[in-house]
Amino acid sequence: MIKSFEVLNIKCGGCAGTVKSKLEDRFPDIEVNLDNEPRIVSATINSQEDEVYLLQTLKSLGYPSIHEELGGFEGALLKGKSFVSCAVGKMNQEKEN
Repeated sequence: MIKSFEVLNIKCGGCAGTVKSKLEDRFPDIEVNLDNEPRIVSATINSQEDEVYLLQTLKSLGYPSIHEELGGFEGALLKGKSFVSCAVGKMNQEKEN
């Protein structure tokens, strides 16, 4: 079943590219909608394990679910991680072009 998750800190195509590259092996149909705020990440989720993996991976990249309770320090740390993930995604896009 396709499930959608509202995610923080995704700002651009670089961020979306990083999300896709890190998750497309397990979720080949992963999509990142940049038209909405907060951003929407959608993928086919076949089990609770898939959902946990997707959300944990997003968080490790700096893109937590909006429903996750974050302390001030953790929120700032994840925002920093998202900047790095974004930069990596932009560099990868430039290499492809």
